[in-house]
Amino acid sequence: MFFCLIKMELPGLAFVVWMFICFRVSVDGYPNGKVREACASMVPCHGSSPKLSPEHVITVNRTEFRPGDSIEVQLSGPDFEGFFLQARDAEDLDSPAVGSFVLVDRRHSQLLTCGHTMNSAVSHTSKAKKKVVKVYWIAPGGAPKHVQFLATVVKKYKIFWVKIPGPVISQPNALFSTTPLYTASEAVSTAHSVSYLTKPFNASGCGNTKFCLRNPSNCDPESASCFFLSFHQERSSVLIEMSGPSEGYLAFALSFDQWMGDDDTYLCINEDHHVSVSTAYLKGRSPPVLDLKNALEDVSWRLVDGVLQCSFRRNVSLPTYKERFNMNASYYIFLADGEASEDGPIYKHRRQPLITNGMYNVTGIPQDIGGSRSPRLIKAHGALMFVAWISTASIGVVVARFFKPVWSHLFLFGREIWFQVHRMLMLTTVVLTSISFVLPFIYRGGWSKQAGFHPYLGCTVMALTIFQPFMAGFRPSPHAPRRQLFNWFHWSIGTTARILAVVTMFLGMDLPALDLPDPWDTYTMIGFVAWHVGTDVLLEIHSYCLIRKVELIEDDRVQILQSLTSAEAEGNLFKQIVLTIYICGNIIFLIAFLAAINQV
Repeated sequence: MFFCLIKMELPGLAFVVWMFICFRVSVDGYPNGKVREACASMVPCHGSSPKLSPEHVITVNRTEFRPGDSIEVQLSGPDFEGFFLQARDAEDLDSPAVGSFVLVDRRHSQLLTCGHTMNSAVSHTSKAKKKVVKVYWIAPGGAPKHVQFLATVVKKYKIFWVKIPGPVISQPNALFSTTPLYTASEAVSTAHSVSYLTKPFNASGCGNTKFCLRNPSNCDPESASCFFLSFHQERSSVLIEMSGPSEGYLAFALSFDQWMGDDDTYLCINEDHHVSVSTAYLKGRSPPVLDLKNALEDVSWRLVDGVLQCSFRRNVSLPTYKERFNMNASYYIFLADGEASEDGPIYKHRRQPLITNGMYNVTGIPQDIGGSRSPRLIKAHGALMFVAWISTASIGVVVARFFKPVWSHLFLFGREIWFQVHRMLMLTTVVLTSISFVLPFIYRGGWSKQAGFHPYLGCTVMALTIFQPFMAGFRPSPHAPRRQLFNWFHWSIGTTARILAVVTMFLGMDLPALDLPDPWDTYTMIGFVAWHVGTDVLLEIHSYCLIRKVELIEDDRVQILQSLTSAEAEGNLFKQIVLTIYICGNIIFLIAFLAAINQV
């Protein structure tokens, strides 16, 4: 849990990691204490700065040693969860660990190998709380003249001290050099200076003197609903401002594509009403790997009314930080927000990040742009499904159900017009659904197990949609004995497909890749269902009343033909009016959904 890998290699597990981070995923370290990757820096990768005043002390049982001697070393203080202990050359504390350790209590401590020296470091075995750790250090044959013990102690995930200086022990008659030894003030020198912002950011200069990304477009960063990111180049550095409504964290990334992975990332994390600013690197689809060294300067932050704001500066080019991209090139820009727990881990963003539609050079010509939280392929998927099942399928069903007697005497290309209209609309539904069906697979590159029941229901709808015209190709003649059975199957499969399609759309509207506005999307879809069912019921009632009217006038055989003709004409006119209104209503619902898709 406590120390972070500088590089994370996960061959063969990329898909598993992608599944894992689509639920609540946190940035964790190593609760088992196997932290060899932190041997040199001794810095835990917890996304925050070390504390300044150590609460824990290192003591030894003597201050003089000879090669081969055993020195008792004890780390003690208030309850702590993790630790990392080494001995180094007191005159060159950047040198590798020296000597080896022997354990006293294997329940709470374990030996690690740093560099080429076996058992040259000690760390925790678990995050169980402890007050004292005691070990023995064995002086090597080629030990330096002066040795100093250093310890990193983690009290809680975000509360830790780096390289707490311990006693210096020396060989007999060894003289100190004039170079001062490591002090407590140096132990916390890894913390960068941080200040508090006194006022919110503003959009003045966007598109003129600085590059801005805003969502919604042209929103005011002083607004509680505005996500804002700006870049202002000043000579060889870039001042970056980021703000948005978030109780957890804000993050932006520079990427060579519109996919998460292999990106240069910057995070502002709310840690119990204090904001830490960190750089990180995204490897594949794994959680961000926070950097041990921070390349940022002039860090400032502000938390007011649920709006998180932070600013910092970095050089345009950082050749010594190989995972930091040069800012004088073009990239896609991601802007995300999410939750963070009080003890440190950040969780995967609950909604799709804001992503620019093209690649931009933030140090080039200043621009004021927006972005989209939904990929174009997913937008097209949703739009085509809405067109298919809100317009063509629904209208086609109403035409077949209620307009067979109305248009039975009208023909188009040798067949009744109601049948031609029904067949054209339903085949259009099949084509639109088929095209829409493949788009998420193209976008995801395969099956997604993070979309709940939506893909499973979608596949069921697709199968039923293909089966309907296939079954229609074997339709018996109107007077065949099996025609009634066919009619029943044709109706039941079509009705099932329509019901499942609506349920699938309900589920898809709130998935992160589309995420239409809540609760508008739910109410609008409920409104469409009510509109369709209401029209269906109205036409059913009208058909029933028309049949009853014809039955009542059958007793007067003189007027029967005239009455039937009049009733039929009235019924046909009513149905045509209802169909016209129904189509107009469907178009309104469709336009509303397409407009909402365009806005996300």
